[in-house]
Amino acid sequence: MTHSSGTVPEPTADEVADQLAAVVGRLLRRLRSSSAESLLTPTQRSVLARLDDGGAATTADLARAEFVRPQSMRLTLGALEAQGLVERAPDPADGRKSVMSVTDAGRTTLARVRAAKRNWLAEAVAAELDGHERRTVAEAVALIERLVGS
Repeated sequence: MTHSSGTVPEPTADEVADQLAAVVGRLLRRLRSSSAESLLTPTQRSVLARLDDGGAATTADLARAEFVRPQSMRLTLGALEAQGLVERAPDPADGRKSVMSVTDAGRTTLARVRAAKRNWLAEAVAAELDGHERRTVAEAVALIERLVGS
């Protein structure tokens, strides 16, 4: 929408927030679908990545980090364990508990999932954006990183 003077009005913070949330949501769905062959649910992928990045963790710790109930996390971990992607060991701090960690097969699966996402996105950027547009997106990425505190 332009004003009668031909200038585009400055968007409000609410408008930018709505647009950004919508496009990020669509981007996340596209990224998830780019690695669908892994047969992992989004929650399973998230838990596997969390264990790979943060190291071994208890079911309760993972449930808190993923904002799910411990019962739900036990199901997720059970599915990952059945596929050989995570393994259980006694908690060194409390032998009554166990900790889960990612296996070599889990790391390989996670690397394939991440590569598929990265490849899809790189191909989309190369096919759809010229050099100026890629610079603009790179600048936007820096601003988004600032928004999320990374």
